[in-house]
Amino acid sequence: MLTSKMEKALNAQIRVEAESSQVYLSMACWAEVKGLEGIAQFMYKHSDEERMHMLKLVKYVNERGGHAIVSELSAPDTDFGTFQKMFEQLYDHEIFVSKSINELVHVSLEEKDYATHNFLQWYVAEQIEEEALARTILDKINLIGNDKGGLYLFDRDVQMINVESAAADTAQ
Repeated sequence: MLTSKMEKALNAQIRVEAESSQVYLSMACWAEVKGLEGIAQFMYKHSDEERMHMLKLVKYVNERGGHAIVSELSAPDTDFGTFQKMFEQLYDHEIFVSKSINELVHVSLEEKDYATHNFLQWYVAEQIEEEALARTILDKINLIGNDKGGLYLFDRDVQMINVESAAADTAQ
């Protein structure tokens, strides 16, 4: 059974995950209209993943005797200037999500809710991967600079990340 403090904290994270899905979806739309198909596919996939993270929390709260709350969401940006700025914003957002997850883990320990603490370890590991991926992408972007040919190849590379990731998901 969740304490009211734990339930409130988990519901706040549900909102964070939902807003993350919206952020990625907005980035996908922006990239798609700019002709960056690989980046758009990458963002659409990550939008879906963030929604699944949200749903996993929803199910957990409800199964533990709480009531998952679907709340209003803040509208994400719709213009990102350049794809470099967009990925910098994405990286900053992932760091924000990691801090939010860490705070949630802290609450679970304060509440001596070891089942929730155990459940949250998946999110901790997931955020390590998300931050590492965003950092790797930013490193590649910094190598490209303003080279248009490099942007084309980068867009193709990001598309391949999606293909490899889909193949790995199918294999599991």
